[in-house]
Amino acid sequence: MTDILSSYLGGQWVAPTDEGTVLVDAATGEPITRISAQPLDYAPVLDYARTVGGPALRELTFTGRAAILKQLGKYLSERIPAFTEVSLRTGATRRDAMVDVDGGINALFVYGSKGGRQLPDSNVLPDGDFEALGKGGTFGVAHILTPRTGAAVQINAFNFPVWGMLEKFAPAFLAGVPSVVKPASATAYLTETVVRAMVESGLLPDGALQLVCARPDGLVEQLTAQDSLAVTGSYQTAATLRTHPAVVASGARFTAEADSLNSSVLGPDVSVDDPEFEVYVKGLVTEMTQKAGQKCTAIRRAFVPAAMVDAVADAAVARLQKVTVGPPADETSRMGALANQRQRADVREAVARLQKAADTVFGDPESVPANFAAGADFAAGAFLSPILLRATDPNREELHEIEAFGPVATLIPYQSAEQLAALIARGNGSLAASLVTHDDAFAAQVVLAAAPWHGRILVVNRDSAGESTGHGAAVAQAVHGGPGRAGGGEELGGLRAVEHYLQRTAVQGGPDVIAAVVGGAQ
Repeated sequence: MTDILSSYLGGQWVAPTDEGTVLVDAATGEPITRISAQPLDYAPVLDYARTVGGPALRELTFTGRAAILKQLGKYLSERIPAFTEVSLRTGATRRDAMVDVDGGINALFVYGSKGGRQLPDSNVLPDGDFEALGKGGTFGVAHILTPRTGAAVQINAFNFPVWGMLEKFAPAFLAGVPSVVKPASATAYLTETVVRAMVESGLLPDGALQLVCARPDGLVEQLTAQDSLAVTGSYQTAATLRTHPAVVASGARFTAEADSLNSSVLGPDVSVDDPEFEVYVKGLVTEMTQKAGQKCTAIRRAFVPAAMVDAVADAAVARLQKVTVGPPADETSRMGALANQRQRADVREAVARLQKAADTVFGDPESVPANFAAGADFAAGAFLSPILLRATDPNREELHEIEAFGPVATLIPYQSAEQLAALIARGNGSLAASLVTHDDAFAAQVVLAAAPWHGRILVVNRDSAGESTGHGAAVAQAVHGGPGRAGGGEELGGLRAVEHYLQRTAVQGGPDVIAAVVGGAQ
């Protein structure tokens, strides 16, 4: 890896001129590389995207771009082992890397497949049928979707340096819109590694992809009405950018995906002897430990019938005691490190605030994990024990306002479906919720009550558990986003994400003219 990360701008790799900031291995604290601490001149970056990347992409059709996505997916798949080795330095285990690296590449295949099968071989996507506005049928209206002529700017979080980029890039590329990627600094070296492979593939038209490894100061100010901005991060960051004067003044399309207080519910019908009980506990522990809990979709509030809290706590602790925390490269490690020491400090501070409203059932945020791998360095790395808390009062504000963005979850008792719905809503909007029950009537009641507050709801029972993708998996076929605290945006959801980069236009005229508009771009 280079001494300092370069940006890929205007069709070439550009090295920064400053000394930059050192990026370290999450598990060892050893320096990996550096990243520039200075902003770039972003006017030519956006201009290149609009004047070179956009026209080059629009020379292709939906199906042409879909074919490239599939080819790119195959090219990157052959390099997954190399990407995984780099991913280990972010604190992610090999199993965690599958979620980020393999999951991101899978998004390319999904959009390549859907684009090839469901979109026309043109740059015009009909949106509904021709509707006559007169008795004779000689005049009417039809809606079409066409590529916008701006750039798709994405600002990503540290926890998914590959998936976070590719899940945004794939629908924008399919739509015919070039991307400008700004990864989070802490793990930008992994994003840069994958972008280098994408460029080396020779599959991307000039200007279709640019990478910014520098401070973003001044980037948002370059947005225009044809551009879009997609942000992944904290809800504070999303709120700040949503109201940024440049975004408001330009009218650029904005979408945000923010961390949230996601819920998982155990149904009142479930007993310790039911298959659903094990499904629930296993899912809870997985979400706590996968990516060291650093997922925007991870379970933060585990709602359990009051009479079942002790049983769930005991079963979860039994599983957590078997979780080995240690070096990501070690095959015996079930949980790696947090992204860096600063992130660990933030989680510790959040846990301290949560402990005012909850008792600690398992783990100590300040001490070496109970099952810590031999040879791992607790002081040098950003390791942290999984922390399971138990609420003393389900109505305490801290439970529904504070998120510890790490391996932390809180058991919260509930007495009725009505109380449960009210408690879930106090999260003020979430990316995901899950419900484990074999009672379909209860499931329907909870889903309908929780739906206004969620982007995605997973319902699991003994029949579907074997094929379930799990609570935290953001699959390309399902909408990723959520209202309120979760950012208010939508990503993925199959071809729904593609429409975000297209302009819907109503065309009025005779049926022959409208047919020519749609067919003329074939």
